[in-house]
Amino acid sequence: YRLIDTAGLRRKGRVFEAVEKFSVIKTLHAIENAHVVVLLLDARQDISDQDSHIAGFVAESGRALVVGINKWDGLDSVAREEVKRVVHRKLPFLSWARFHYLSAQTGHGVDGLMKSVVLSYQAATRKLSTPKLTRALREAVERQQPPRKGRIRPKLRYAHQGGRNPPIVTVHGNALEAVTAVYRRYLEAQFRQRFDLEGTPLRIEWKTSKNPYATKE
Repeated sequence: YRLIDTAGLRRKGRVFEAVEKFSVIKTLHAIENAHVVVLLLDARQDISDQDSHIAGFVAESGRALVVGINKWDGLDSVAREEVKRVVHRKLPFLSWARFHYLSAQTGHGVDGLMKSVVLSYQAATRKLSTPKLTRALREAVERQQPPRKGRIRPKLRYAHQGGRNPPIVTVHGNALEAVTAVYRRYLEAQFRQRFDLEGTPLRIEWKTSKNPYATKE
């Protein structure tokens, strides 16, 4: 795994500008080469744009992620609740990540963070069988069908695993271009819960079935 300490990346003044750029470049390379990223934030500092950009890069790179909120021991209950609100407001796209509130100085919470590193890697590399994925897909559709787009309703037929680290679920069906972003998120949540995929990004890919009766040109 790779530990990304965002507080350590911040520098003030023009003297450190080149060093900061180099640090960010090294950080991005480290993320690309990692299986699991630990993003370490400082509970006593606001979440900066750079923090958000790095977190977004982790998600876009498909890396498993554990977020550590450090210096937690020095905050009272009111300050802790405010930190949690800020984190979830500024990093809403990391709802799938594992979060830990800890103190690196005292060691409080560090063991739990390291366990999450292992669990996140296991989730990212988990093998998902086609029958179980298809069953989960059909049950999700039974609970909530994809909405119509005009007179067209997407038909989701079966699913298989298209890749690991991050997990990719390939869904086969018809009129899949009409599946909304909201329904995609619904399916992601269903697959996550069913297969215990907390800590890793999950990607859904669509594959439209060919119509054997379509006229060939």
